[in-house]
Amino acid sequence: MSQRELVVLGTASQVPTRHRNHNGYLLRWDGEGLLFDPGEGTQRQMLHAGVSATGITRIAVSHFHGDHCLGLPGIVQRINLDRVPHPVDAYYPASGQEFFDRLRHASAYHATAEIRERPVTATGPLEAPGAPFALGAVRLSHPVESFGYRLTEPDGFRLRPEKLRELGLRGPAVGVLQREGRIELDGRTVTAEQVGEVRPGQRFAFVMDTRLCDGVHELAEGADLLAIEATFLDRDAGLAEEHGHLTAAQAARVAAGAGVRTLVLTHFSQRYPDLAGHLAEARAHFDGEIVVAEDLARIPVPPRR
Repeated sequence: MSQRELVVLGTASQVPTRHRNHNGYLLRWDGEGLLFDPGEGTQRQMLHAGVSATGITRIAVSHFHGDHCLGLPGIVQRINLDRVPHPVDAYYPASGQEFFDRLRHASAYHATAEIRERPVTATGPLEAPGAPFALGAVRLSHPVESFGYRLTEPDGFRLRPEKLRELGLRGPAVGVLQREGRIELDGRTVTAEQVGEVRPGQRFAFVMDTRLCDGVHELAEGADLLAIEATFLDRDAGLAEEHGHLTAAQAARVAAGAGVRTLVLTHFSQRYPDLAGHLAEARAHFDGEIVVAEDLARIPVPPRR
């Protein structure tokens, strides 16, 4: 059975707290594992969460502020220590190449694994060899170059059981219809389109450090699960704008306008020890499922539509 869930490894923003590790999010998507923004302590958080480096197939860094990338040396070295047998693609802003190089080679280690660097230069699709989804990046608005990431599963197709019953199609006949797309029935042709429907593919969006901008809306559009920063509350909206961040209310309004199904708020400032205000603020603007993320939480991607 396929498994699709977001494993939250850390929820702090600039400064970790006793209860919030620096950022880190592992999206488990069937056989893929996408590690987003591994901040300091990510390797240890993975142990607590019961996930391994072997499960990582891609790493995506939004930008090169420390709380989003200082865990990268440990992750890279663990991937090599564990001799991960598959290539691991690494996405990051091309403008931060010098930082990526320093983090990747922060200390001596024996390289055994293949890490394929895929620097991001602009909004658009990304190469994702072997992935059962399309991966894209969208430029955001932050004091340093920052990108959000979006995963889009291709639409599928399913036969509708009630339509099959109406026509008396069952057993081997259904198999022929699935394989060939049509079947002769009582002197007429029945096509799969007549008894089936498109099944929308699932979508995941990852929006970290940014002030409100067009890119936020583009990433969030139609997402089944949106993981988005909510560093501040609306009472501190001036600080959010100044430092290139979002408030919980802004994140919720984006989710509502984009038709998001599950909204995951994260990346909280240490000024808020209690996050009840984030939930209340988001609930005032969004009536879908809201998760105020906690470290080591496992958040399932909603069932297919």
